[in-house]
Amino acid sequence: MSKTTDKSSTTETSEFSAVAEKGFEQSKEALAKLESGAEDAQKALRSATETAKSAGNELSMKFVAALRANAEADFSHLEALVRAKSPSEVFELQTTFLRKRVEMGIEQANDFQALAAKAVTEVSKPVKDAFEKAQKDLKAA
Repeated sequence: MSKTTDKSSTTETSEFSAVAEKGFEQSKEALAKLESGAEDAQKALRSATETAKSAGNELSMKFVAALRANAEADFSHLEALVRAKSPSEVFELQTTFLRKRVEMGIEQANDFQALAAKAVTEVSKPVKDAFEKAQKDLKAA
């Protein structure tokens, strides 16, 4: 009777060891995937930060260019007003100037909007790609 008990106990211990070993291997694989995902996220954040910095510089340069263009337009208008010979010419210059400034403002706003939209897309792309990869890896696991 003791031989039968020893065989069943050995079989149970052997099965338990196999299950424990399989669980350990699965845990190691999950940890490796987690580490890989963390590295991917870190790379994505670095890339997003660099892109944001670049986009910020580009927006700043665009803003300075707009300020310069506005100042030049203002000074040109002021010079034209000084040379005006009649009130009707002043009125015409002012009307033309205001129309051009509104058009210029709309164009600048559209440029800023397009540049900002481009920046948002470029900054979010690495993070979005890393997130999609992580989701794909989790589904595969």
